[in-house]
Amino acid sequence: MNSIALSSIFVVLSIVAIIYLTARLKFSVFGSLFAVSLGLALVTNIPFEKIVDLMKSSFGSTLGNISFIIIFGAAIAVCMEKSGGALSIATHILAKSGKNNAKPAMAATGFIPGLTIFCDTGYIILSGVARSISAQSRTPMPLMAAILGTSLYSVHCLVPTHPGALAAASALDANLGYFILAGVVFAVPGLVAAYLWAGWMSKGQDYAPAVEEEAFASDKALPRFSHALLPVVLPLILISISTLATTMGYKEGFAKALHFFGNPVIALLMGMLAGIWLLKNNGGRKGDFNNVLEEAIMKAGPILIITGAGGMFGAIIRETGVGSALGDALGGASVGLFIPFIIAALLKTAQGSSTVAALTTAAIISPSLATFGLDSDLGRLFAVLAIGAGSIVASHANDSYFWVVTKFSNIEMQESLRVFTSSTVVMGLVSFACIWAASLVML
Repeated sequence: MNSIALSSIFVVLSIVAIIYLTARLKFSVFGSLFAVSLGLALVTNIPFEKIVDLMKSSFGSTLGNISFIIIFGAAIAVCMEKSGGALSIATHILAKSGKNNAKPAMAATGFIPGLTIFCDTGYIILSGVARSISAQSRTPMPLMAAILGTSLYSVHCLVPTHPGALAAASALDANLGYFILAGVVFAVPGLVAAYLWAGWMSKGQDYAPAVEEEAFASDKALPRFSHALLPVVLPLILISISTLATTMGYKEGFAKALHFFGNPVIALLMGMLAGIWLLKNNGGRKGDFNNVLEEAIMKAGPILIITGAGGMFGAIIRETGVGSALGDALGGASVGLFIPFIIAALLKTAQGSSTVAALTTAAIISPSLATFGLDSDLGRLFAVLAIGAGSIVASHANDSYFWVVTKFSNIEMQESLRVFTSSTVVMGLVSFACIWAASLVML
């Protein structure tokens, strides 16, 4: 058995070990990634004197690429929560739609704030709205939970203002501006499919609407809808303008300022400042800036550590040469997109974390992009989109988000598995089908 074949076996075993340690034994994700990375480096052909330096440099470089973005994104989420901005967006949409359109309104309510808010944070913030609308419209709560849960989850996995998608884009050197736009586009058909599937899975079931609870804050207690949108939309606009300028060939003169403010770090910084302004305009107090940053750092800290460890694990895998060997064995762009989707879907379903699934998949396929016919700007874009779609499949009992959706909706586990979990499977499959169909035309 040659060294590449042996290394391939060790890589597979290392992935299985991470799944077993985190999903079955409930070990720390960071501890599992660190231990398995070190173990993989020791049993493969990486020189002893290189191992520690490789682990340190890869951990640090991963954090250097995404740490500011994650911290500022977390700060926006804190501001939206404390100011009532997310609730303002929700109540405005629901007031415009009416009770008869409660379900599509709920989908829109999750989709818009979900562009920058982590899905679990967004669900916690909006779960009270979902229960209230379920009670008022007599919509079964498991259905309402699935609609809100998938609307937040679709963009969480496909838009790189979130850690998994961002880390995969960084690992594959994909254009973030294009990825944001394409991620939003491909999240829509997946969400529509999940919406229809959740409705079908709820038919004929004796699912009750939520019990009427105390009403959420009145419109007067919330920021204006247009103001609440600013922290969410501003970063997306700045990045999109920079991408458009690049596409049109504008790189010098005034375009330099556009590219500066369109850099994801600066764009999210502007979004955070808009969130601080929103918070101050809605009952904020002196010291809010410091408080928001401190809370954002506390929220972002665990994500940063896990992301850095995932990058370290990916660097060890790349050093083994297994990815290149996999590419040689599975060449062809038509096959190539299926590989990241399947790997990400298997990892996500097995160990529960979309971020770990996206990071690990990106590390595995990164050396193989040229062999797959994906070593171009568009090819890298479609590769990260395929990873994002795979990391949607499937949210179930080993995923913390599954329990957020279930517990904050006050529904039973089997109801959540039937409606919400099955909807995430459909959403991932339909999103990938659209991505693959588009690649046939554009690649």
